[in-house]
Amino acid sequence: MVAICSGIQSYYSSIAAAADIYRSVSSACARAPTSGSLLRRSISNSKVMASDHASQGLPSGMDPSMLDEYASQSKLLQEFFKIPSIGKAWVFNSKNENTSRAMVSIGQSDLLANKKRNFLLNSHISKSASKSVNFQWSPFPIEMNGVSAVVPSPSGEKLLLVRNAEDDSPTKLEIWGPCQLENEIHIAQSIHGSLYTDGWFEGISWNQEETFIAYVAEEPPQPKPEFNDSGYRKEASSQKDCKSWKGQGDWEDDWGETYSKKRMPALFVANISSGEVRAVKGITRSLSVGQVIWAPSSSYSLVFVTWSDDNGFQETPRKLGIKYCYNRPCALYAAPDPFKEDADKQSTDSSKGDTKAIVKLTAELSSAFFPRFSPDGKYLVFISAKSAVDSGAHNATNSMHKIDWPADGKVEGSFSVDDVVPIIASPQLGCFPGIYCSSLLRFPWLSDGRTMILSSYWGSKEAILSVNVASGEMYYGFVASQIDKSCSCHWDWQGIPSPFPKLSDKVSALLVNHKFSVLKIPISNASDKLPDGAKLPIEAIFVSCKDSASNPTIVVLHGGPHSVYPSSYSRSLAFLHAQGYNLLVVNYRGSLGFGEEALQSLPGNIGSQDVNDVLTALEFVIKKGLIDPSRVAVVGGSHGGFLTTHLIGQAPETFVAAAARNPVCNLSLMVGTTDIPEWCFLEIYGKEGKNCFTESPSSDMITQFYQKSPISHISKVKTPTLFLLGAKDLRVPVSNGLQYARTLKERRVETKTIVFPEDMHGLDKPQSDYESFLNIGVWFKKYTSK
Repeated sequence: MVAICSGIQSYYSSIAAAADIYRSVSSACARAPTSGSLLRRSISNSKVMASDHASQGLPSGMDPSMLDEYASQSKLLQEFFKIPSIGKAWVFNSKNENTSRAMVSIGQSDLLANKKRNFLLNSHISKSASKSVNFQWSPFPIEMNGVSAVVPSPSGEKLLLVRNAEDDSPTKLEIWGPCQLENEIHIAQSIHGSLYTDGWFEGISWNQEETFIAYVAEEPPQPKPEFNDSGYRKEASSQKDCKSWKGQGDWEDDWGETYSKKRMPALFVANISSGEVRAVKGITRSLSVGQVIWAPSSSYSLVFVTWSDDNGFQETPRKLGIKYCYNRPCALYAAPDPFKEDADKQSTDSSKGDTKAIVKLTAELSSAFFPRFSPDGKYLVFISAKSAVDSGAHNATNSMHKIDWPADGKVEGSFSVDDVVPIIASPQLGCFPGIYCSSLLRFPWLSDGRTMILSSYWGSKEAILSVNVASGEMYYGFVASQIDKSCSCHWDWQGIPSPFPKLSDKVSALLVNHKFSVLKIPISNASDKLPDGAKLPIEAIFVSCKDSASNPTIVVLHGGPHSVYPSSYSRSLAFLHAQGYNLLVVNYRGSLGFGEEALQSLPGNIGSQDVNDVLTALEFVIKKGLIDPSRVAVVGGSHGGFLTTHLIGQAPETFVAAAARNPVCNLSLMVGTTDIPEWCFLEIYGKEGKNCFTESPSSDMITQFYQKSPISHISKVKTPTLFLLGAKDLRVPVSNGLQYARTLKERRVETKTIVFPEDMHGLDKPQSDYESFLNIGVWFKKYTSK
């Protein structure tokens, strides 16, 4: 920690010193005679002096003219990084119906340690006679240092803390009761590796009696060949021997981006009293498991999701990247609790049969995840991304389904799957566009035991939906001023006091005058071949400053492309807006939240339809007189970077500066190196891409990939461009951005490239995130200032 502190202090000291040097040089130039030749010589000499001083301490690539700006923006950005964020929350009932308690997880970036610190904060909730709700927050949070996951029991009387080891040490499960540690379970690597706490494979679930915990963890490593001075050692040993070594054995696929050290999620159950851990039997190694929950009283006590590794060409074994990829086929299965199964065998004739086979519950569906049982155990409700799986798009409109769970607990035969909320192809203007759900609450039920609450994208907003799973009846809610009364009933909202301190005076002053609106923008040149849903207006979030028409503007583009920028708080965008920029956040066709026809109109048309939508949105605000067209910059990451680099090539006179975070610049290079090669086929060829995906594309395919890529327009690029790249990115490998940046340099276009050696596609390590947006802020200031 001391070394890190001193390093950062030295870094900023060098910036301050360099700034002093530059001011001195500038002052000397100002006092010099003003004849043209002498002034030019003075400036030339000052550049030499600045260069000499740079070699003595100016950071590499630092523009001496922007040192003051760099120092100023770095201080402001730290103010934003101090703002904490809320992660998960749990509410527990008490014996008094008018009181309950809540527990909230809070995260805060630690720039020095380059990690996120996590805290727990408790609150007492009371309900008054007037139905108002009061929150009394505890004054101080409790830091969960070294804790990978926090999972309260259903009653809230027990708390599980997961401590995953970063080396070969055992994983620890701590069981806490009121005021004491009740048990600490140490699990050796020979039983399993780290628990999955990623939010996708993650499944950590207490049974209702709070005696067992089911969870997903990395399967113990497969045996490796062992060698000594006599060659291959036939009898492997678990003991370390200085005269032998272990080889690598066969290479195993992993699940791609962010899962490079994870290969096989497996299912386990722990007895919290005895500390014994058992693997769930009967699951083949071709299935990866996740999202486990306990079923109501049944011989099959566990319900979970499985993903097959047969994702390659013609279903050959191949794990493709799964992060943000909802198009991976998955199904719900049921399996017996290994403890209960053994107990049942002991109480009967154990010779009658082997382990019960696991049962597939959703045989007729290509996708099923986020399983939840209704409180009375009658329904098993889940979300499906069958539209994504069937079309090949990495994300699409979801649907909701249910299974009537057998009252006798016998899980056998086939199950009928009923629709609760169908896929919406083309919503009426302003009305429900379908479900777009990236997570579900652990207990999403209202007191009637039939109504489920979930959050979903609705255009450029996030809506809270209530769904009666028995009747299919649905309501939604926004803040009162955003409610479209023609499509829904009115919901009452009550604000609660924030546990967070107020924003600093500096940040508050910078953001106080911001204005926000969601613009509906008619698309241009709509083809007659397009379905109706793809002809609807697109949306753009416009965040404006005071006197917006005279301020510079940043066009902000999301990745995916099947993602969306919702109108919620974003630290990075708030920071950029605080610099005096208008923000035009474009949700082009293909984004989530606008119906399935609009989304599916993009595959096969990337680089043209999405580019035109962005330019249409920009032209819209220019014609309205909302922005200065001579001071527009553009930023995007991943597919947003694809659009950014396409735009500066296809519209070379439009943008004065650009920034691209891990951009897709050359699909012909990406297709052979990414963890999602089939994405390249789908987005270039449309639905046919799913059928022609291969690990060895033909020369004609490679040509097509190149022609649809930003690099095909690079000869026209003039815009100064900043590249921010993660060296460990498996989604869009660093070679993509580097090739494009080097080509721009070759063509004498001003570029700046920063590579983060330990970061991945999201560039979300605190130091990477901080330095990325600091440099974006300074880069844009340099080129958008008058």
